[in-house]
Amino acid sequence: MRIGLFGGTFDPVHFGHLRSALEVKEACGLDQVALIPVAVPPHKGRGGWAAAEERLRMLEIAIGSGSGLTVSEVEIRRPGPSYTIDTVQHFRDAMPGAEIALIMGLDAFREIETWKSFRQILALVPVIVMSRPGSHAVAGGSDRAQVAQVLSAIVPGEPVEEAPEGFLAGSFKPVTVQHVTALDISSTRIRELVRAGRSIRYLAPAAVVEHIYAKGLYA
Repeated sequence: MRIGLFGGTFDPVHFGHLRSALEVKEACGLDQVALIPVAVPPHKGRGGWAAAEERLRMLEIAIGSGSGLTVSEVEIRRPGPSYTIDTVQHFRDAMPGAEIALIMGLDAFREIETWKSFRQILALVPVIVMSRPGSHAVAGGSDRAQVAQVLSAIVPGEPVEEAPEGFLAGSFKPVTVQHVTALDISSTRIRELVRAGRSIRYLAPAAVVEHIYAKGLYA
C-alpha cells in the first residue's frame, strides 16, 4: 500500500485542500492520502484558530467516504507540539509494509530547514511538493527550480540530480513536484469573511460551512 501524509492546521478545511489531496493521490498512484490536523502548530501562533477537535470534525465531515482520503488523529492525540518527524515514525512503525510519502506545499518545502530533524525526514520518506497558485511567479524562479535550490542549500557541494523518480540529493529519498489545480482559497480568508459577517459558501463543502455557522466558529 502506498500512503501519502498531508498535514496542516486545516482551520478550516476547504476545497483547495481537498482537491489538491485528491489530485496528488491520483497522479502519484497513492492508495490513500491521510489528512492530519496538527494539535499545536510549532510554526504558528496560538491565536485565531479553532480547537483541534473542531478541525478534526470538519475534516471528517468534508471527506466523507469512498474518495481514498482519510483523517488521522495521530497528532491531535499526541501531547505537545506537532512535529512531522514523529508522525512519519508513527506511520512507519504502525504500517511497516506500506510505502509512505510526505505531501507538502512549496511554501512549506522552502522552509524545511527550520523543521525538527528535517534531514532525517528527507532520508526516511520521499516528498511530494505541491505547486500552489502563483508559486511560479515568486522570486527564485519556477517551482522546480526552487525545489532544486532548497536541496542544493541542504547538501552543499553535492550534485542535485533530476531523475524520472524526482530530484535526488545525497542520501535523501526522491523529491517530486506535483502540479495541482490552482484553487486560490485560503483558510485565513475564510476566517476573515466569517468575522466580517460575509458568506463563505462555495469555498468549502456545504456541511463544513454549516458546521462553522452552527458552532459559531471564527465569529
